[in-house]
Amino acid sequence: MHELILGGARSGKSALAQQRAVASSLAVTCIVTATPDDAEMAERIAHHRANRPPAWHVVEEPIELAAALMEHTASDHCLLVDCLTLWLSNILSDGDDTFDRQRTALLDTLPQLPGRIILVGNEIGLGVIPMGKLTRRFVDENGRLHQEIAARCERVSLCVAGLPLSLKEPEQIQTGEIVQ
Repeated sequence: MHELILGGARSGKSALAQQRAVASSLAVTCIVTATPDDAEMAERIAHHRANRPPAWHVVEEPIELAAALMEHTASDHCLLVDCLTLWLSNILSDGDDTFDRQRTALLDTLPQLPGRIILVGNEIGLGVIPMGKLTRRFVDENGRLHQEIAARCERVSLCVAGLPLSLKEPEQIQTGEIVQ
C-alpha cells in the first residue's frame, strides 16, 4: 500500500508516519531529504534522528528520490520518505531541468513500487498567499505535487494537532466512494 501523510509544521505527521511504519511489522528504510544548511535545520534533523527507531536503515537523498525508492523497495519492506516538501525545495533550487526530471521520475516510479510506501509532506496551501513570485511558485508546485501523489496512493491522511484525519482509505477505493 502507498500512503501520503500531510500536515503543517509540528502537526505530528512524522510521528504518525513512524507509527504506521512500525505497525506494518516490516523492515523499515527511512529516506530523508533534508540537508543541514544551517544550525536550525541541523537541530531539526537531530530531533528527527533521535525519535527514529535505531533499527531502521536511513538513506539521505535530497535530490534523486525516485532512484532511492527504486533501489530500496521490496515487497516485504516499508519505505518512509520524510519529506516531500523539503525534496521539492531541493529540486526547485537545483533548476528547472532538475525539477522537471526528478518530479516526473517520482510520479512515474511511485505506482510501480512494491511494498509499503509512506510519504510525508507539508500542507502549506491553507495560509496566506505569498507575495513573492518564487514563494508562490513553491506553494503552487507543492500543492500540485501532493495532488498527483494523492491520486497514486491508496491512503491519504491529514494530521492536525497530532490527530490524523482520513482523506482517502483503501476501502473507499474498493467501494467507489473516491472519484479520481
